[in-house]
Amino acid sequence: MSDAGVLTRFSQTLLNAWRRGLDRFAVHAPERVVEEDDPELLFVHARTLARTGDFEAAAELFARIAKIAPKLGEALEAHGELLDMSGETEQAKSRYEAVRRIRAEIRETAPDRTFVLRQRRRYTSEIAAYTSVLLSIRRHALPYIARGNAYLAEGRPGEALVDYESALRWKPNLPEVKALKGEALSMLGQYEKALEAFDGAVAGQPRDGEILNGRAIARLALGKVGEADADWRRQLDLLPTDRASARACVALRLADYDMALHEFERALQKEPTDPYWQLYRRTAQMRLGRPLAAYEELTGAEWPAPLIALQEGRLSDEQALSQATTPERQAEALFQIALIALRDGQSEARGRLSEIVEKAAPSMIEYAAARHELARLGG
Repeated sequence: MSDAGVLTRFSQTLLNAWRRGLDRFAVHAPERVVEEDDPELLFVHARTLARTGDFEAAAELFARIAKIAPKLGEALEAHGELLDMSGETEQAKSRYEAVRRIRAEIRETAPDRTFVLRQRRRYTSEIAAYTSVLLSIRRHALPYIARGNAYLAEGRPGEALVDYESALRWKPNLPEVKALKGEALSMLGQYEKALEAFDGAVAGQPRDGEILNGRAIARLALGKVGEADADWRRQLDLLPTDRASARACVALRLADYDMALHEFERALQKEPTDPYWQLYRRTAQMRLGRPLAAYEELTGAEWPAPLIALQEGRLSDEQALSQATTPERQAEALFQIALIALRDGQSEARGRLSEIVEKAAPSMIEYAAARHELARLGG
């Protein structure tokens, strides 16, 4: 059989895999018909066509995907590569620029969190590969864990949960997987169940700071502020001193601004241009009533530069919020607005902090810090 024939046959195997199971990928559920406009299914097919040398058909599929799912950067990038190979450099550049904008909007999870969540992007290729493996190897935990991690990193906790539970059926005493199950449940808003999973993980791995961090978030979401703080303080005890950025993020969750300032200054020694470490250092300085450090090497058009302009009075609250294009950025802007109000003795701070607690994800640093600020205000 020719290489093209082998790849086409392999493509069909992948497509069949994608047709199986719960939410497109899981193995246990009954078969269902996948819609012709499923962008991830089309991506697998387009990629295989490109590998067989049918660039024209692949390009047509990638163009179709761009209309259906304009945020699927992996497909846009692959289309750009095909256009480059065909000499259509200007169109390729437009695809690469779109990918750059999509990735610029993705904020990596804070370094005190579990390693699975630190890199947020699409894992379409990896999920397809793990699914193919699971067609042959179903009685092993590792492929389920790997695919579950890809789902979780994509922000798809429902599918991740199915895979973690499958892994635990084969290996029921894995603390790390129990913790990942807890992360998926937290992302689904099922905090009581998440806490139960984290408790099991901590029992098996009591010195894992990232597991403690996940449990702290679930506890905080349930209003158990003191218990959450105990987990974060324990995580700080376990974090080595050379992980300054992770220590700084934990301190800021606790609204411990003295410690946060010290750790962010240390983090900036290693990463002097990191925009968030610069922002958060200034945030701690502002809350402590100290002069604000200069903000370096970031143009005013990039986030979180508008928050610096807000701190300096160059943007109004409304202008900053209008530039916050995602729910996470909205929470970040609201937090800065609240702290400025606290600094200036304005009564609106409580309302802004309450809005963060009401709308933001409990995994956000700003959510935790807002809960602590409200507690200090007696609310």
